[in-house]
Amino acid sequence: MDTRKTIQQHKQVCTFVTERRIKQSLDTLSDMISQATEGGLRDEYENLVMTYRTMLTYTIEGISDPERNKVYAKLMQSILWLSDRTRQDILSHYSGWNTYWVKQQAEKEQRLTGKTIVETVDDLMFKSELDEWLRLNSEINPDPDSEIARKHKQLIRNIFNHLWLTDYYGEAEDSLINIILNSGKFRWYESSVFTTAVTLSAFRCWQTEKLLSLMDMYDSGQDQVRERALSGLVLNLHYYNGRILLYPEITARIREMAASQAFREHCRIIVLQIIRSRETEKLSRKLHDEILPQVAKLRPRIEEKLDLDNILPGDRNEGRNPDWSLMFNDSEAIFKTMEELTKLQMEGADVYMSAFANLKHFDFFGEFQNWFVPFYPDHEVLNEIFSDEILGPGTNQLAEAMYKTPFICNSDKYSLILNLKYLPSSQKSMMLKVFRMELEGLEQLGNDEFMTDPNYKFRISVTQYLQDIYRFFKLSPYRKEFEDIFSGKLDIYNSEFFRLTCNAPEAEAGLADYFFSKDFFDDALLLYRKQSAARPDDAQLYEKMGYCCQETGDWEEALKYYRMAELIDRKVWTIKKTGLCLRRLGRYDEALGCYLEAAALEPDNLHTTMMTAHCYLDTKEYEKALNHYFKIEYREPGNLKILRPIAYCYLALGKPEESARYYERLSAGKLTAHDLINMGHLALCQGRKKDAMVLYRQSIASGEISKEQFVTLFGEDRSLLVSLGINSDDLPIILDYLLFSIG
Repeated sequence: MDTRKTIQQHKQVCTFVTERRIKQSLDTLSDMISQATEGGLRDEYENLVMTYRTMLTYTIEGISDPERNKVYAKLMQSILWLSDRTRQDILSHYSGWNTYWVKQQAEKEQRLTGKTIVETVDDLMFKSELDEWLRLNSEINPDPDSEIARKHKQLIRNIFNHLWLTDYYGEAEDSLINIILNSGKFRWYESSVFTTAVTLSAFRCWQTEKLLSLMDMYDSGQDQVRERALSGLVLNLHYYNGRILLYPEITARIREMAASQAFREHCRIIVLQIIRSRETEKLSRKLHDEILPQVAKLRPRIEEKLDLDNILPGDRNEGRNPDWSLMFNDSEAIFKTMEELTKLQMEGADVYMSAFANLKHFDFFGEFQNWFVPFYPDHEVLNEIFSDEILGPGTNQLAEAMYKTPFICNSDKYSLILNLKYLPSSQKSMMLKVFRMELEGLEQLGNDEFMTDPNYKFRISVTQYLQDIYRFFKLSPYRKEFEDIFSGKLDIYNSEFFRLTCNAPEAEAGLADYFFSKDFFDDALLLYRKQSAARPDDAQLYEKMGYCCQETGDWEEALKYYRMAELIDRKVWTIKKTGLCLRRLGRYDEALGCYLEAAALEPDNLHTTMMTAHCYLDTKEYEKALNHYFKIEYREPGNLKILRPIAYCYLALGKPEESARYYERLSAGKLTAHDLINMGHLALCQGRKKDAMVLYRQSIASGEISKEQFVTLFGEDRSLLVSLGINSDDLPIILDYLLFSIG
C-alpha cells in the first residue's frame, strides 16, 4: 500500500472542497475509500453523494430551498470529516508508523479495563492513577526513585498519549483538560507538555473542539501553557487555512479574542517568530560553511603569533601581546559576522540549530514527549551530573542559569546537560565558570528587559517553544510521520487567521519591513503592494517595491515603481536606480541620460562616475568612458579593479601599447578568465598568435569558464577583433587550432 498516495489524495480532497469543486473531491474520496478497511465509510460516502445530487437537482429545477447554504456548508464539512477518517484508517493499518503502534498499544490496554469506548473521564484506563494523584497533597514532591514518582511519570505519559492519539475529543477529553487546567495538581511543565499533545492531535486529525481547547488553555492565564497553546493554535490555523471559514464557531471565537489588544500583540509575536524560522537553514549554512572554516583557519595563526611553544620560559606576568590586535585585523569579517549572529540571536533567530543537531542521539530523545518538555531545574536528567566530581557541586547554579537563559531552546538545554558528562575535566570546569557568569548577567538582563518590554517573558517562551517544535520536525526520528509545517513559504500573513487578528496596517507594515530587511523580497513586495492602495503618495514605499523587484530580477516592474517614486519625490538615488533598470533592459542611451543627470546633481560621487563610464562603455563611446574611469583611478590609485575597464577601452580603441601597460599593472592581482581572454585578443592584435593561444588556454584552465563558454565568448568578440584588424577568415582557424591543442 502506497501511503504517500493516500496522504496526497487527502490533500487533494481538502483543496477541492475549499475551492468548492465538490464533484472532484467526491471522486478522489471514492478512490481513497476503496483502499480503506472500515466498511461503514463507503455507506457514509454514498449518503453524501445522494445528498449532493439531490441538492444539484433542486437547484437546476429552480426549486427554492432556504436551507441550501446550510446544507452545502454541512456537506463540505462532512466530506472533510470523512476524508480525515479514511486517511487515519489507511495509515493506521498500512503505514507502520510509531504513532499508530503506540495508539494500538494504548487501545489494547484500554480494552483490558472492559471499557473499550471512552465516553467520560471515568472510562479512561488510567482513571485510578489519576484519582490517586489528585488525592495527594498539592505540595508533594516525591523522591524520583519512589513508587509514587514512577507511577506519576507513567500517568503523565498516559495523559499525553491519550490527548495526542485520540482522533476526536468528547466529554472525557474535555473533562481531562479541565482537570489539568483547574485542579492545581499538575505542575506547569506537565501542563505545558499536555498542551503540545493537543496541538499535535489537531495536526493529525482536525476537530473544532481541539482548537477551542487550545483557546481555553490560552485563556487559562497559566504562564508557559498559554504561550504554547496560542503557538499551537496559530500553527494549526495556518495549516488548516482553507477550512477555517467553514467553521463559524472557530471564526467567532477568534474575533471575540481579537478584541483584546494583548491577544493581538501575542499573535503578532508568534507570527513573527514562526516566520523567523525561515532563516534557520540559511543561518546554519552560514555557520557551517563560512564562520567555522574561517575560525579553523585562524587557529594555526594564533599558535604562530602567540608563540605557544615558548610560553613557559618567559615571564608569566608579562602584559598582553601587542600583536593580538594586528593578528585579528585580517579576520575582521569573521567578527563582523559573529556580531551579526549575536544581534540575530537577541532578536530571536535560531542560531544554534546546526550546533545542537548532532546532540539529539541520547536515549532521552527516544521518548516522544521529551522533544517538547520545558527545561526546569528539578528535571531528573540533572541526576546525570549530580554525581560528577567536577560538575556535581555546581549543579544547582548550572541548572538555574540554564533555566533562565533566553537564548537556548528547551530541547538544546537538555542536549547540553546530557553532553556535559562526556566533556574533559578542563572543559567541565570552564563550563561551570561560564554558567556562573551567565547567571549573574541574566539576573540584570531579565530585570531590565521586563521593565521595558511587558511581553518579554511571553516572547522568550514562544521563541524557545517554536524552536523546540522546529527541532522535532527537522531532527526527531519520528519526523517522517508528520508533515513538516516549517516547509514552504510560511506565508501566515495570507491566512484567514491573520486577517481576523493581525490585519491592522501597522502589523502588515512591520512584517513587510522585516521581510525586506531579511531579503525575503517576494513576501515584502506582496505586502508593500497591499499598502500602496492606502498610501498612493508614499514615495519611499514605491522605492522599496522597486528594490524588491530589482533584487528578484524583474527589471520592468522595478523601473515602473522607481518612476512612480520619482513622480512623487525626485531623488538622486531613485534616478540612479532608474538608470540601473534601463541599463539591465538594454536601453543604454536612456540609462546614460539618467546617470548624466545624477552626475550633475552630485559631481563628486564616484559610484555615479563609474556607472556613467559603464554606460559610455555600453554605447561604445570608449574615449568618454576612459575619461570617467580615469577620474576613479585618480581618486583611488590603489584600486586594481579600475585598471580592467581602462585596459579594455584602450584595446577597443586600437591602442595596444596603452592597453598592454594597464594589463601588466592588473597582473599584480589575480587575473580572471575574462582578463586572460582580453589579453589574448591584445596579443592577436600585436601579431603574437602563439602568446594568444597560451592566454586563451589559461582562461579555460582557470576553471571559471568551460570550453563551450569560451567558444561563445570568442564568437561574441568577433566584431571587436575584426575592427582591430584581425582577418575574419582567420578567426575560425584560430579557434579550431586552440580546440585541437586542448583536446
